[in-house]
Amino acid sequence: QVQLVESGGGSVQAGGSLRLSCVASESITYRTFMGWFRQAPGKEREWVASISVVYDDPYYADAVKGRFTISQDNAKNTVYLQMNNLKPEDAAMYYCAESSKYLSPLTLARPVEYQYWGKGTQVTVSS
Repeated sequence: QVQLVESGGGSVQAGGSLRLSCVASESITYRTFMGWFRQAPGKEREWVASISVVYDDPYYADAVKGRFTISQDNAKNTVYLQMNNLKPEDAAMYYCAESSKYLSPLTLARPVEYQYWGKGTQVTVSS
């Protein structure tokens, strides 16, 4: 059973930065895409960013484009999410996810396309 463990969450003021990490229990090269999602209380799970494991191509939701950066370190089985200029609306539980499917830009934002999930790390942003 694949395990994903997120870390790096915390509490910051608006304008601050955090770097989230997601460590997988097996090589991420077995997967096609790695993604980050978030969920705030009372809201649906929202796609944040994904990266193609093979081509190293990043994809971002409009809400975070220009502020967040997704990256991977295959040697460490780790995916990162660098979050800069955080806003109060970025506050949520952030989840890492893996997919073994060949996703398109139209489908990679769908949580159902990801087979493995971490338990999340909390991000709080104060104004």
